[in-house]
Amino acid sequence: MAIPKNKLVQAAAKARLGSVSPYSKFKVGAALLTRCGEIIGGANVESASYGLTCCAERIALFKALTDGKKNFVAVAVVARCDGGPMPCGACRQLLREYAPDAQVFIADSDDLESVRKFTVKGLLPSPFVLVP
Repeated sequence: MAIPKNKLVQAAAKARLGSVSPYSKFKVGAALLTRCGEIIGGANVESASYGLTCCAERIALFKALTDGKKNFVAVAVVARCDGGPMPCGACRQLLREYAPDAQVFIADSDDLESVRKFTVKGLLPSPFVLVP
């Protein structure tokens, strides 16, 4: 399957518009792509109790998983910062669990043509795992 990188980055930029970030004003959007070609978007949601804030990547992933979606092949993350926003450790762990083979596209919302590419496994080579 050819991954429509530009379409996915555009979907993340669109999802960013739904950000609820009254404290930091840092709007982040993410978009997940399934093997079937479905795109699921999400945006960050902040809380006054900062630890309860949830990143765009996790919002998109949780929406997708709770709707029964799986087999993720790529994720794009977009925000207004030089080089684009890198996923935090919590997002890397969850992506490694549910989208281990996915490609990751990162872009600055002011320059959607300059996209950095990573892999989930490259971002978190040694994830936390439970040993039975």
